[in-house]
Amino acid sequence: MNRDEALILLKQHISRDSLLKHSLAVESIMREVAEFLGEDIELWGLTGLLHDIDFQETEADLSKHGLVAEIILKELVDPKIIHAIKSHNFENTGINPEGKMEITLIAADAISGLIIAAALVKPEKKLSLVTVDSIKNAFKKKGFAAGSNRENIKRIEEFTPLINFFELSLKGLNKIASELNL
Repeated sequence: MNRDEALILLKQHISRDSLLKHSLAVESIMREVAEFLGEDIELWGLTGLLHDIDFQETEADLSKHGLVAEIILKELVDPKIIHAIKSHNFENTGINPEGKMEITLIAADAISGLIIAAALVKPEKKLSLVTVDSIKNAFKKKGFAAGSNRENIKRIEEFTPLINFFELSLKGLNKIASELNL
């Protein structure tokens, strides 16, 4: 499955604009980190794009989030993508993340909300005004973007410093700022 096909499939399963933008944001961060680490950019990008394909269907029962995605994607994508998607909800599925791509997905899922919230508190609501320092400050404030799990973000430190991840995430999101209307 290529990106265009994945996006069509995603839109068949996601109707909420905010969730679609979140998927695009996570995809962009995943692609940026993959490039930095010398990993497969397309594989990592598809993983980020499709990670919440089942969320609207499973949000009332998060124990199924990721497992329904497996049913949707089973014959369409690399099994590595499916395992990463299931493990990004490890708290509910019990499927542990095992590699860099899976850990990055968990961290990207969390950091995307934090950075977008940092942009939205700016009067201009622009990602271009968010800095790495403002991300660091937001990260330290537990009440800010409380849904962005700091422990999940910190897992990235298993293979790159947190500051690098902030930089890569911001760079990735700035590349799609117009798609995010930020």
